[in-house]
Amino acid sequence: FLDHFLRYQDDSGAKILLLLGEVGGIDEYDVIEAVKAGKITKPIVAWCIGTCASYFATEVQFGHAGAQARGDMETAKAKNKAMKEAGFHVPDSFDKLPEMIAQVYTQLVEEGVIVETPEAPTPNVPVDYTWAKKLGMVRKPANFISSIADDRGEELKYCGVSISDVFSQNLGVGGVLALLWFRRQLPDYCTKFIEMILMVTADHGPAVSGAHNTIVTARAGKDLISALCSGLLTIGPRFGGALDDAARQFSDAHDTGLSPRDFVEKMKKTNQLIMGIGHRIKSLANPDQRVVIIKEFAKQHFQSTPILDFALEVEQVTTRKRANLILNVDGCIAVCFIDMIRSCGAFSQEECEELMSFGCLNGLFVLGRSIGFIGHYIDQLRLKQPLYRHPWDDITYIQDVAA
Repeated sequence: FLDHFLRYQDDSGAKILLLLGEVGGIDEYDVIEAVKAGKITKPIVAWCIGTCASYFATEVQFGHAGAQARGDMETAKAKNKAMKEAGFHVPDSFDKLPEMIAQVYTQLVEEGVIVETPEAPTPNVPVDYTWAKKLGMVRKPANFISSIADDRGEELKYCGVSISDVFSQNLGVGGVLALLWFRRQLPDYCTKFIEMILMVTADHGPAVSGAHNTIVTARAGKDLISALCSGLLTIGPRFGGALDDAARQFSDAHDTGLSPRDFVEKMKKTNQLIMGIGHRIKSLANPDQRVVIIKEFAKQHFQSTPILDFALEVEQVTTRKRANLILNVDGCIAVCFIDMIRSCGAFSQEECEELMSFGCLNGLFVLGRSIGFIGHYIDQLRLKQPLYRHPWDDITYIQDVAA
């Protein structure tokens, strides 16, 4: 390694040379000869490691390269002695090496060989994020905020209620839905009513548009999710999506003080359909049993039913014009749901309005009817039904060119 020392000797920026040798070899002696010959004139602070070798009874190899003295001249003790005699600055032990470097440096500063320059300002290094977060100095802004579920602890929690408590308290599907949708533990009759909605909306036969789409998609060989989505995409103002509008129309009319007759007349004059009124075959004389079940439950368990009562009065007006203009299952669910959330004591008036604006009622229909759609999908596979093609005799073909 003499070549490196000669390079630093020629480098005007290098004022002190540092040599760290080891047991074995004679490279250090090459540097000694260079110093004696005047090729190296700069001060050298040096130490050769391995001085402890003499304390072992047998030869010892040092370091990953297996350094070993092959004669007295190659021992660390002999090299340190030779370097010191040649004028190298050699400390008495390795732990004194920093002090020796500082001593030589200070001497060169005093002699003017080294001219100290002010150090540049320490750059502002940002605090390590992981360390700072651990100390509570910073927090990472969240990409999502969730207030309904937490899976970080020992147990999954729904709105703060552990999954074991969900079962020990027998909350049921209605109770879980209340936690995840409304962030409330509702009274038992409320969760029972939610489950009733899911049951009565689960299916309405294979002929309705949603079930029809699901069946056609299943028979086309598509997967369950595709068939379910096909059915769900038909839900809207003409099929199943009337619950939110019915709730809004009846509650607004009642809250603004309109009489049932005035409400019907207003809707007629503005050419608007009354959502939740009308059935294809059912009437007062032939009631829809789903409506009967829901009405009776609400009357029996709810604290009050002013919106249901108003809707039933509207039904008395509309059925005088046509027998089948009854309060249908969509309308009954809608008005009873309004009465439930308003009278159960769990929500303020503002929260009730907010929940309705979120589309919760249509959400209940979607959730309930998904049960039936999946049932139709499975049924078609079970029956091994082939690809569906609509019959020609059920299509009216119009071939005339438009004028």
